[in-house]
Amino acid sequence: MTRPTMTMISPDASGYTRGERAAIIFSCMLGFALDLYDVLIMPFLMGSIQKSLQISLAQVASVTSLTLIGSVIGGALFGWLGDRMGRKQALQLTLGVFAAGSIASAFAWDHWSLAVLRFITGIGLGGEWGAGMVLFNEAWNKERRGLGSAFIQGSAVIASASASIVGVWATTSFSLEWGWRIALLTGGTPILLMIFIRLFMPESKAWLQFDRQRVSGLVPAAAKTTNTLVAMFRGRLFAVSIVCLVWMMAYMFCYYGVVVFMPTLMQRSLDTPPEIVRNISIIASVVGGLSYLSMGALNDALGRRYGALVPGLAWGAMACGLYLFAHDKYQGSIVGFPMFWTYIAFVIGNSALGVVGTWLSEIYPIEVRATAVSVVYMAGRGIGSFAPVVVPIAAAAFGGELAMGMMVVAPAIVLFLAMTLSLPETRRRTATDAKPLPHQHAV
Repeated sequence: MTRPTMTMISPDASGYTRGERAAIIFSCMLGFALDLYDVLIMPFLMGSIQKSLQISLAQVASVTSLTLIGSVIGGALFGWLGDRMGRKQALQLTLGVFAAGSIASAFAWDHWSLAVLRFITGIGLGGEWGAGMVLFNEAWNKERRGLGSAFIQGSAVIASASASIVGVWATTSFSLEWGWRIALLTGGTPILLMIFIRLFMPESKAWLQFDRQRVSGLVPAAAKTTNTLVAMFRGRLFAVSIVCLVWMMAYMFCYYGVVVFMPTLMQRSLDTPPEIVRNISIIASVVGGLSYLSMGALNDALGRRYGALVPGLAWGAMACGLYLFAHDKYQGSIVGFPMFWTYIAFVIGNSALGVVGTWLSEIYPIEVRATAVSVVYMAGRGIGSFAPVVVPIAAAAFGGELAMGMMVVAPAIVLFLAMTLSLPETRRRTATDAKPLPHQHAV
């Protein structure tokens, strides 16, 4: 008697209408933008929160760390739900949790209440990216998957610009007590996206077919496991999962080690007016968006590796800028402000994230894909959560020089580049394949 095997389907022949594909990419873009907005608005509120609740800068930074740690738990939980209950269901649940947590955070009364509520928010944030990104990659044309993924990740520019605009507006237009609270209340908008997803976004047809085969007993026993967290480290996936985890941890440590403190560095250390910091953030967001799209095209044309390698080199230039221009204060011209160009190099480096969802989705088989993609991404965020704690400590060791403290990200940049060269190339691989990709295929 022959062993039953799975019937694979191609994303190009899976029967999505144009409207369904539009709903998928719109939901994924908006979901990721709202996710990142909720994280990025905190740096603009840190000063107000510190004064309002009468806590230290380190305590405020620890709130961001706890949010990111919560996202690791959420990544594992909602990733598992995505593999067991479906991508769409997991996405709706995770949006509901993080919207509720963000609204509740606005009513915090001290450091610990804010920390606990932001931790709950982080749990919700943890599942959004993985559920949406996996669904997208299972539905999209594999020849244009890199560019489509870049559009989703490129919505980070919307998040960054919105966070800077709302953060500065709320803290300057309202009282010290209410400004940051009103800003956090805006994090409840994912509730509206939940309704849209419920009404218009389809479930992944690849997952639906896999689930039917699983229920019918047509799936090999190894693919039926309910412990998908263990399965992502089983057999040939073990080594590649370790590389993926180190890769994403290095990225996130560098990202959060800079993005959380850049507004503070420019305002407090380099005498940059708040409205100039806002303008710089908006300009950088536009540059970042163009970089995401450029790297997405590069992903599809030359391979996934190049879409991470080129931005990683831009981060190297950013680290040099932090070291060289740590004391060059704002002199009245954005173009003549060295830290502006350092920030531009930073946002170009951020576009490496545009390849992550597609690359991870192509590496992992369908039965563990949502779990693996969420866990890798959110474990990276978990390590990144230590950066807001480590940077102030390093800065204190350098006599209070924040730019020097931010230089602790330099080793992470080197590690990120090394792991980029170690991961297997997956361009044009069908995202519904169930067979794991052997790690020895890496070059």
